[in-house]
Amino acid sequence: MPVEVTWWGHATATVRDSGVTVLTDPLLVRRLAHLRRRRGALPPPAAALADVVLVSHLHADHLHLGSLARLSPGTAVVLPRGAVRAVPGLRRLAGLLELTEVAAGDEVRAGAVTVRAVPASHDGRRLPIGRSGVPALGYVVEGAARTYFAGDTGLFDGMADEVGPVDTALLPVGGWGPFLGEHHLDAGRAAEALRRLRPRHAVPVHYGTYWPIGMDAVRPHEFHAPGQEFARLAAGPAPEVAVHLLTHGESVRLEHAR
Repeated sequence: MPVEVTWWGHATATVRDSGVTVLTDPLLVRRLAHLRRRRGALPPPAAALADVVLVSHLHADHLHLGSLARLSPGTAVVLPRGAVRAVPGLRRLAGLLELTEVAAGDEVRAGAVTVRAVPASHDGRRLPIGRSGVPALGYVVEGAARTYFAGDTGLFDGMADEVGPVDTALLPVGGWGPFLGEHHLDAGRAAEALRRLRPRHAVPVHYGTYWPIGMDAVRPHEFHAPGQEFARLAAGPAPEVAVHLLTHGESVRLEHAR
């Protein structure tokens, strides 16, 4: 059975596997604080329709309260353990959505798929004054295939062991500003992640969507280029991996032999 991946921009993607619709880190607005959507139309209202939503960490461009409020009542939302305590606005959504907090290693069943939380190397606090102790996560969605959504992460020891075998990897390859620290994947580090993980398919995300207002002319290659750069660099350490460069709103159907 094929698995369909749609990239809406930034870290927001829909994975459809075994009749279950999984939405990642929904960010469905044109502007967030100092960030403006520079590429791609806003996701349509149908993008907010999901059986389960995965939130990787508490940064506002990944845990966006306004976008979560657009979900249908009763939608299951999986978040890092401690999120509701750390982000008071989530308490107002608790009566609307089915919130489940998890730690690395926990599993959640959603219809015909299982979602397993895995570690990430990233400062997952709600900035600028968020409490520590709410680690960032990635997730592996397993149904007809295994799809790894990395959220936001850097490389870390034991990455392949923690994530386990996967068929498709949704990897961040850029950011929303011209500087990325070591706890992020840029195009080069994402190519190294492919070498370690060895999926059959990869979809680069987290680039080319939002850019700080007033910085349109500042190092624009940092905004436009990471997807293509990742595809180029991945051909060296992981030539067997098919890299799918999606435009905003574009879908790809992936066949997985299990």
